Amino acid sequence: MTASVLVIACGAIATELVRIRDLNHWDHIEFQCLSPELHNRPDRIPVEVKAKIESQSGHFEKIFVAYADCGTGGMLDKVIEEYGIERIPGAHCYEFYATSGDFYALAEEEAGSFYLTDFLVRHFERLVINGLGLDRRPQLMPVYFSNYQRVVYLAQSESEKLQAMAKQQAAFLGLDYVYRYYGDKPLSLLLEPQLAPEGSWQN
Repeated sequence: MTASVLVIACGAIATELVRIRDLNHWDHIEFQCLSPELHNRPDRIPVEVKAKIESQSGHFEKIFVAYADCGTGGMLDKVIEEYGIERIPGAHCYEFYATSGDFYALAEEEAGSFYLTDFLVRHFERLVINGLGLDRRPQLMPVYFSNYQRVVYLAQSESEKLQAMAKQQAAFLGLDYVYRYYGDKPLSLLLEPQLAPEGSWQN
């Protein structure tokens, strides 16, 4: 089946997107992912998304953007509104992984929470330690993390290996550890109205 819907996605959520697509047999969808390292330069996200939209315009019946705002301060929305394209609602992936209600409850419970996902646990060294320069300047640790009290792992899988890694990462940061399993359902429910074949989704 030829893909009729293009999803321009953050590479950090690619595994979950593919899993959701395959589980639902959404064979009409093609993913094209941008580098997850863009989260270290959120000002580049709108630029890269715009370039991808323009390069693929006319090749698909529909384009959808699988990003939240992701620190762009509304600039991503300004870009996609030019093309009449929608995105995943929310401020960041933590919100759509956990549901808005649960995420804001966690934030209210402890504002000083540093969040992990399956992807961030797997790539903690590259994106957090190396990405923040802690491998070169460990003295920066208190600069970045002195206001945090805990690590909250918002898990998409129940992998014991990832849980053990997340605990080690919390210990490395000197923070308490909290585990919350959500699976793919919250994200799947947000994607379904946009990506399910026409007529297959019921409210």
